[in-house]
Amino acid sequence: MLDVNTVTEDLEGVAARLATRTKADLGLEAIRDLNTRRKRLQKERDDLVHEARELGPQVAQKKKAGEDASALLARTQAIKERQKELEAEARQVEADLEARLLLLPNLPHPDAPVGGEDDFRLVREWGAEPTFDFTPKDHIALVEALKIAELGERATRLARSSFVVWTGVGARLTRGLINFFLDLHTTEHGYVEVSPPFLVNARTATGTGQLPKFKDELFTVTADDLYLVPTAEVPVTNLHQEEIIPGEQLPLAYCAYTPCFRREAGAAGKMTKGLKRLHQFDKVELVRFCRPEASDQEHQRLLGHAEACLQRLGLRYRVKELATGDTGNGAARCYDLEAWAPGSKEWLEVSSVSTFTDYQARRANIRFKDKPSAEHPKPKTTFVHTLNGSGLALPRVVVALLETYQRADGKVTVPEALRGHLGGLEVIG
Repeated sequence: MLDVNTVTEDLEGVAARLATRTKADLGLEAIRDLNTRRKRLQKERDDLVHEARELGPQVAQKKKAGEDASALLARTQAIKERQKELEAEARQVEADLEARLLLLPNLPHPDAPVGGEDDFRLVREWGAEPTFDFTPKDHIALVEALKIAELGERATRLARSSFVVWTGVGARLTRGLINFFLDLHTTEHGYVEVSPPFLVNARTATGTGQLPKFKDELFTVTADDLYLVPTAEVPVTNLHQEEIIPGEQLPLAYCAYTPCFRREAGAAGKMTKGLKRLHQFDKVELVRFCRPEASDQEHQRLLGHAEACLQRLGLRYRVKELATGDTGNGAARCYDLEAWAPGSKEWLEVSSVSTFTDYQARRANIRFKDKPSAEHPKPKTTFVHTLNGSGLALPRVVVALLETYQRADGKVTVPEALRGHLGGLEVIG
């Protein structure tokens, strides 16, 4: 979340920056008023503590002198009662203030393009347009012909629509892609692999910004007050929840595979057909923790790691920098990687690479501190910056792969980089 002092001390500036993301009333003035009230209550509490300390010796002195101390004792009792009232009022004010702060989006990066969905900045394209001497099929026709996934009635019977059952080579293909991504990131990009829980508690979901704003998009295990992870970003970022990381350990880099569970898959439109938008899908996630001054550099490094996956697979893709109004609620800046699907002739998002500045770190209370030095004998404890990105997300990678490497005979060539993770398999079909 945002620093309350940043909000209240530059209310107009913060409002102007947030207005590039949303036109909704964010209640900034209410936050300012609550913060003023919180400070007033704290001052009154501090003043009463000081007065109570002075009254103690005065009461003792009067009793020792045999004088009447009833007025002082009455004042002491009144102070105690008022302190209880102030503590209760302060708790309520702090809870109201935190609730409002948790709903605020992050401040957009000053270099991010301003606008909505169509105002993205095209950063670059990679790879040539695939060419065919036949009419290429879309992934739905390929999946059905190759019998590598159940997209219809069987999958729906097990859960509901927008779920899939991978079968045979299809299941092997998804497993091979996951292993390929994990091996690439751990052996070449320096990430530490973790295998986190697939369910998280409310504190963890709040730490990365899923709660409270996006509660309706999460699958909930109500009896246990747990949530199925919408992305490995949630548990992995919270690995250092409530911790102070030694400064010399930064940057930290983790990668993790998890299935991802999202209720928003039912949105109307062509993206709901086939494998493009599902309630459950597989993804390898990359998470980095760094110093604030290294944030932009780390963002570019993370983007390069995600791009490497597409380059190794030989898939044409483009990099878009999203405009402020199309950037996720917690991100300050975001790049989307979109792979080209030549059968359906469309760009498919396979990764969002984002920097969150200290937005998530404040929510999860993740800080770092350097060792004392001659230059800084008393180093401050500072919030880290967090970054994450898909490296990569299935099954849209599968869509792009099938449509790119399809052949006239209906079979699909396996990219060379992936064959070692499929037992040497060169052709699907």
